[in-house]
Amino acid sequence: MTNHSTLFDDWIRDDFIDLNTELENLYWQQSDRANVESIGQSLKQALEQQGQHFINALLAEGNTNQGFDHAFDLLGNVGLYMAACRRHEITEPSRETHSPLIEASTLAMHIGASIGVTPRFATAHLTTHNKAVEGEYKRFTHLPDERVFIDFNTKGILAYKQAADALIRIQPLGISHPATADLLTTAITAIQTVQKHNQTLFHTLDAERFFYCVRPYYKPYRVGSVVYRGANAGDFAGINVIDLLTGLCAGNDKVYSQMLVDKFLYMMPEDQAILRDCMRRPSMLDLFLQQQHCAHHLWFQENLHLFLQLCQVHGQAATQHHDQLVEKFISQPSQSLQAQHLDKLTASGPALPILIDALEKLRDRRTAAPRNDIKTRYHDIKTLSALIGQHHGL
Repeated sequence: MTNHSTLFDDWIRDDFIDLNTELENLYWQQSDRANVESIGQSLKQALEQQGQHFINALLAEGNTNQGFDHAFDLLGNVGLYMAACRRHEITEPSRETHSPLIEASTLAMHIGASIGVTPRFATAHLTTHNKAVEGEYKRFTHLPDERVFIDFNTKGILAYKQAADALIRIQPLGISHPATADLLTTAITAIQTVQKHNQTLFHTLDAERFFYCVRPYYKPYRVGSVVYRGANAGDFAGINVIDLLTGLCAGNDKVYSQMLVDKFLYMMPEDQAILRDCMRRPSMLDLFLQQQHCAHHLWFQENLHLFLQLCQVHGQAATQHHDQLVEKFISQPSQSLQAQHLDKLTASGPALPILIDALEKLRDRRTAAPRNDIKTRYHDIKTLSALIGQHHGL
């Protein structure tokens, strides 16, 4: 890292967090906790000006050719700064046609275009690629609930990645290989770990603190003239690799494929490559259906049993996420939100009812639920389940 980027990183890890925390404490004292207008103006001015000082130096320095890791890290720091300015309504995309953070936008677009990612902070910046220094990683505030949120999102993402890696390794082996059972077991265990982390998050994270003091940093903001949606916890390849390789979701489903297209540039480039590769691979569900004539073989029975268990736990994790986490931390707190704040509620852009409907349909694809309005694998899962027990020795 250059001296300018090191100084900026030091500020992000120190004064930046202090300023945001002071502002959150002021907002929290109000009867309308969603209001940020005319609150803590001197703190907001300090945040904007201090960040711009470092960014001006970096912009003047130009492309220092420090490699992807350093560029991605710097983009994250610029993005955290821009997201904080959006949270405190120093910038607000509905009242602007271009971001007033001109230098930050320029630097973000330069870096994003050069490394092939969206020019704003992404999920990876606060989770899988958020380096801890002496036990402390980057975040927006000192609030314990933000730490809980980042900790368990990071652990959940890593567990999903472990499951996805196991399934990817099945591809060159085939569903009848003896090692496939071990890989399916690894994937099942990893997704069960996701469920444990979700459960801890559900019981530990304070819903109001999350809704009013953590979630607002993930809102959409402008970079230049374009509004980029907020970072989403699902912006990594692992969970979609599981969707596609199991066959519970399909790349030729226009709604699901649109979701993938929309999230590609919010993922790390290696994740983009993994996901594109999986979109052209046959799913295990289809492979088992094609080999129903082998139902009397022991390998078929053992591996199919594990595969169906994998589908079950993947669906359970999706249901848990939607029915517990989305409901508790977004839907319920939003009911007490004053009307003037509703149009700025979601990080992904669309109104909350539209977002909830899309999430429900995604949950039902992942659970292979019986639905007439969208395609799910309900009947195919039923067909395969009926084959269990057909081995001659069973």
